[in-house]
Amino acid sequence: MSKRDSAHIILMIIMGLIIGLILATLLIVPLQLYNLSGPWDTVVPASICFILGVAGIIIMLIRGREILQALSSYLPSGNGIAPKKEFQGGKHIILDTSAIIDGRIADISQTGFVQGSLIIPRFVLDELRHIADSADSLRRNRGRRGLEMLSRLQKDSDIPIEISDVDFEDMQEVDAKLVQLGRILRCPILTNDFNLNHVAELQGVQVLNINELANAIKPVVLPGEELKVHVIQEGREPSQGVGFLDDGTMIVVEGGRRHINSHLNVIVAKVLQTAAGRMIFASLKPDKE
Repeated sequence: MSKRDSAHIILMIIMGLIIGLILATLLIVPLQLYNLSGPWDTVVPASICFILGVAGIIIMLIRGREILQALSSYLPSGNGIAPKKEFQGGKHIILDTSAIIDGRIADISQTGFVQGSLIIPRFVLDELRHIADSADSLRRNRGRRGLEMLSRLQKDSDIPIEISDVDFEDMQEVDAKLVQLGRILRCPILTNDFNLNHVAELQGVQVLNINELANAIKPVVLPGEELKVHVIQEGREPSQGVGFLDDGTMIVVEGGRRHINSHLNVIVAKVLQTAAGRMIFASLKPDKE
C-alpha cells in the first residue's frame, strides 16, 4: 500500500468518525430530555456514539470517495475538478483513451467547435503509458501516438486541458471508471469506442462519438450526381472497381475493374449508410456521341 493510499484511508476514518459522532450528538441531545437514570444515563449515549462512529467509518471507507466527489460538485470553488454547475451545458468533456490515440480531437479542438475544457482522468493517462510501454510494437506505437497527440493538445490547442485525479479503486475497467466519472460530473465522454458508447448510453451518460461526427459532416451525395473517381483496386464482384473520395468514402464503380489506376467520371446510382460508414455505388458515365 502506497503512502497516498494510507493517507487516504486515515482521512476517511477520521472523517467517518467525526460525522458519526456529530450524528450521535444530535440523537443524544433529545434523549437528555427524558432524564434517563441509573446505568442507562451513560450506557445509551455511549452505545449511540459507538454504533454511529463505527458506521460512519465503514461508510466512508467504502463510499467515501464518491461522497466527497458528489459534495465537492456543489462547492462554489475548489481544487481539482470544477464544480458540477460548470460541467453542465457541454462546457466540459471527458476524453477517452481511444479518442486521444485517434488524434482527430487535436484538429477538432482548433476549429472552435469544442467549447469549455477537456478533462483527462489520471487513469486514462496511466492506460496510455501502459500501452506505450507494451511489448507489442503495434500497441506501443498506438500508445506513443496517443501521448504525442496529448502533448499537441496541451501545446497548440486554445482549449484548457484539465487532469483529473478522481479514481474509483473498486473498479478495474477504464471504461467503467469513465462512465462513473461521467455520471458524477454530469458531462459527456468523447470517444470512438463502440462498446463504451453503448455502455455509457445505457447508463444515461452522454457520448460524443468522433466517428459519428465524421460521418455527419461528409458532403451529401445524391443519386444522379456526377463525380470524378480514381479507381485504385478491384471490387468484390468481377466487374467492380473501388475508389475513395477525399473524405475516405468508398465508391464502388460498376464496370470499373478494367479501369484500375485511372480517373473516371461516374454517375452516382445509390448511397448506402452502413455501420462502418457511407458507401456509394456508381456507374461509368456514358461517352457523349
